[in-house]
Amino acid sequence: MPPRKGSAFQVIPAIDLRAGRAVRLERGDFNRERIYAEDPTEVARGFATAGARWIHVVDLDGARTGERMDPGNIAAIREAIPPPVRLQVGGGIRSAGAIAEILASGAGRVVMGTSALENPDMVQAAITEHGEDRIAVALDVRDGRAVGHGWVPGDDGSPVAEALEQMESRGVRTFIVTAIDRDGLLGGPDLELLERLVRRTRTDVIASGGIATIDDLRATRAIGCRGAIVGRALYDGSLDLSAALAAVD
Repeated sequence: MPPRKGSAFQVIPAIDLRAGRAVRLERGDFNRERIYAEDPTEVARGFATAGARWIHVVDLDGARTGERMDPGNIAAIREAIPPPVRLQVGGGIRSAGAIAEILASGAGRVVMGTSALENPDMVQAAITEHGEDRIAVALDVRDGRAVGHGWVPGDDGSPVAEALEQMESRGVRTFIVTAIDRDGLLGGPDLELLERLVRRTRTDVIASGGIATIDDLRATRAIGCRGAIVGRALYDGSLDLSAALAAVD
């Protein structure tokens, strides 16, 4: 199926929060953490200055525990960046109240993960209440299956294609697809996985996991993705955000 028309390709820098700091994990492993910044608001300002239109913020502690653990820093990031830069926020969002609170605080979009997989009715209700453009679903993929619970081993999940189709039937129009085994390793995106899902849907698919170069961004755009989330490559300095934005604009 062709993707939805009218959506420009977005390069979306990521800020992963743990204990109030900006960090990156390898393959979602909390024991393989690298701290990049003590003050995530400074990171957000840098991304905004470079020209980012969206910033992807994840509360890693919330994703792991199932409860929002870092709302203060998320609010501070929102206050630190100027319009029209928008936040999409995920991690530990397991209730309708949490969704409403995050959107009311000024976030442009909420990313549902575990709660979407376990409670599709909640996804549908959130879209009905807030609109399809303000709700995204994260499909975090390990061995072909969409898993939740902060990617902790032991979650068997469900086949990713089935999860996508079920969420699409509930009204989801934006998916963030992460290849867990590539996340944080700079080895390139899982183009086979991404293309397979893009071909199954008319929704917007945003790529995540392993993106390291401008060529990676171009490759995800060429197969029909509507955006790509970039993390470690920006923090390590191997990818310049301004140059990346210009290359795919």
